[in-house]
Amino acid sequence: MWWQGPRLLTERATGGRAQPAIRIFGRWARGPLLSVMRLWRRNIQLRVVASTLLLSLAVVLVLGFVVIGQVRNGLLEAKRQTAQSQAEGGFSAAKEQAAGDGDGQGAGAGQSADAGEWMTSIVQQLASGGQGVFSVVALPSQLSTPFVGDTASAPLGARAQGDVNPERSINPELSIPQELRDALDADLATHRQYHTIVRQNGDTEAALIIGRRLTDNEGHQYQLYFVFPFTQEEKSLSLVTGTIATAGLFVVVLLGAIAWLVVRQVVTPVRMAARIAERLAAGRLHERMKVSGEDDIARLGESFNKMARNLQLKIQQLEELSRMQRRFVSDVSHELRTPLTTVRMAADVIHESRGAFDPATARSAELLLSQLDRFESLLADLLEISRFDAGAARLEAEDTDLRDVVHRVVEGAEPLAERKGSRLLVRGATRPVVAEADPRRIERVVRNLVVNAIEHGEGRDIAVRLAASRDGGMVAIAVRDYGIGLRPGDAEQVFSRFWRADPARARTMGGTGLGLSIAVEDAHLHGGRLEAWGEPGGGAQFRLTLPRTVGGPLRGSPLPLEPGDSRANRARGASGGSGRQERVAAVSGDAGEPGAEGGHGRGE
Repeated sequence: MWWQGPRLLTERATGGRAQPAIRIFGRWARGPLLSVMRLWRRNIQLRVVASTLLLSLAVVLVLGFVVIGQVRNGLLEAKRQTAQSQAEGGFSAAKEQAAGDGDGQGAGAGQSADAGEWMTSIVQQLASGGQGVFSVVALPSQLSTPFVGDTASAPLGARAQGDVNPERSINPELSIPQELRDALDADLATHRQYHTIVRQNGDTEAALIIGRRLTDNEGHQYQLYFVFPFTQEEKSLSLVTGTIATAGLFVVVLLGAIAWLVVRQVVTPVRMAARIAERLAAGRLHERMKVSGEDDIARLGESFNKMARNLQLKIQQLEELSRMQRRFVSDVSHELRTPLTTVRMAADVIHESRGAFDPATARSAELLLSQLDRFESLLADLLEISRFDAGAARLEAEDTDLRDVVHRVVEGAEPLAERKGSRLLVRGATRPVVAEADPRRIERVVRNLVVNAIEHGEGRDIAVRLAASRDGGMVAIAVRDYGIGLRPGDAEQVFSRFWRADPARARTMGGTGLGLSIAVEDAHLHGGRLEAWGEPGGGAQFRLTLPRTVGGPLRGSPLPLEPGDSRANRARGASGGSGRQERVAAVSGDAGEPGAEGGHGRGE
């Protein structure tokens, strides 16, 4: 069909795939539009100047329309009054001339002109007083008997003097509207109307037409019109419009320049402060703003510099205190190793001889040895934390199949799981899950997560899942338990040092409270992240996500943080709605200072 023509042409041009022009234009204009929107959002000076220009333009347009309207109305009113006065004078002169010529003709035949000559004479006489300001047109009244003929001397023919052509070939009656002619034939009063007249050269122009029905020297009725074109008024209005437009444009540009200068004086110090703040955030604490003058901006700069000096002093004090704390922990940990070794040797001797002791002393020897084991573990963790704080931790990365790491951890934790009544289940170990990692550190992370899950698993199954992304860029290990879970707000604190979800709950396996803190630091060292999810009474899940290569990009994770068997997901699957995730928290490898994370007291 005919309406399918454009679509068929488009399909032929695009190989059978019709692409609407608006979609192609949208894709073409999307880039520049986004750039302009980005610049608009980020540049306050541009927004202020553009807003000033738009508002100024709106004000100038409104004022221009008002002024031009007032000038137009004034010109029209002045034109109407002047035209009314001149037309009334002309009507009176024509009426008096007709009365005088009629009397003369009655008194002496042959001394007065016939109607045709009289009409031409009166039109010429009335138009001579206009001096080009107006034109005079005489038309036969529609109430008179039509005259047969087309000569210039016809008594009832059309007469025009001025810039309106009287020849019928151009149809001068077009200059006089039919409704005005009907009004004159219906009423002897003076009538006026704004209309478009036809010039001799065929051009048109707006004019004010004033007419009245009169009687000529022979008693024939005719219509006499005075046509007042708006030539001068249009020139005056054009001059006023041009002047207002030029002045308005100049005012808008001037206001825009003024706004740019004023905003620049305010924005420049703010931009300087933003750059200095970025440098301070980057660690260049000696940066300061240049201050000149004594105005509000100068006071702002002085306050900013004072704040920067105080921040620098406080940061230096905190850094010094942090160095002292790290050194203290490191020195105490190292100094304790020697007496601990001596105490360990003595405790081993006492423990081996416990058979010769009474039951209370033998029990004391066993408790002494177990607490020494815990003390050594705590000391080792403190030394590891001090290395992380000092930035001395080193990564010995190699291509590692994480399945081997998980199997070693599961084998070592099976006796503990059996005592707790839990089973360790490994999922996703059918395919290799290879990543560039330090096996010792990853094994420590997974062991801590598994032991933590056993501690709080309430004797239920523990699931360990492995997965790799489809593109091979990321790998993940998730440990899921179905124990006490985490309360709202606990997931944000779970990686803090020495933090416990329930202070009243005793550690049954002698955790140090630093396990998850070290695990987070190990994940950071690989460029990965360790995340936690939990719901009260519904268990918890910890997920370790690592890039395929150390320091590689990390986008998402192959495993979901909230497991599919959570209460929220079960409710979502049952109702088809969007169930509420009760607790999701993440500690990103690049989202905090080293040491801001730590153990959560769930079997560290």
